[in-house]
Amino acid sequence: MNFFTCFFLGFAIASLGSITPSFLNLTVVKFSLRNGKKPAFFLIGGYATVLFFQANIGAYLSSILMENSEYITLIQQIGTGILFLLSINFFRLYFSTNESNKDQEIPKSKAYFYGIMMSSLNMMAIPFYFTFISILIGVAYFEYSYINALYFSIGSTIGSFTLYAIYAIVANKIQDKLSYIASKMDFILGCLTGVVAIGNLIHLFYK
Repeated sequence: MNFFTCFFLGFAIASLGSITPSFLNLTVVKFSLRNGKKPAFFLIGGYATVLFFQANIGAYLSSILMENSEYITLIQQIGTGILFLLSINFFRLYFSTNESNKDQEIPKSKAYFYGIMMSSLNMMAIPFYFTFISILIGVAYFEYSYINALYFSIGSTIGSFTLYAIYAIVANKIQDKLSYIASKMDFILGCLTGVVAIGNLIHLFYK
């Protein structure tokens, strides 16, 4: 595969993952409003640094899975069970009494390191990349190799940085809308994981 193909796939998938409301882009918006766009870019740089390695790990794990296809059904069954548990947990979090915590002030001089720390706590990134890359490998759109994974990760890093930067630039226009959507994220994620889990269950039943 050539550089452009791997780069574009990484850019597109990372953009898709970064555009959805989460505590990461909500933090970017609030930080940009408080401290300005330039410090926000350092925070985003910390996010993107970690995402580079998370994309690599996701690509590597997906390649191992595809090389051991006899375990795919078992992994799908386990994954379906995990999705149902996640869906239940997200609904529990949404409907339970939720006291809002006071936002932690991020020093401008340490924005990059806070970005690294916050992105490292995002446990959904590796499964996200793992799932999408496995799909790409399954439909023969992506062939894993160390160099292809590197190109993909470069594209994903730039893609995520670009989307988060857009959030920082238009922060004053989307703050209220993003905050509202973020407050509903547990419910949204509960619905999404539930739908995917039911779809996987139906697929496994008729397989």
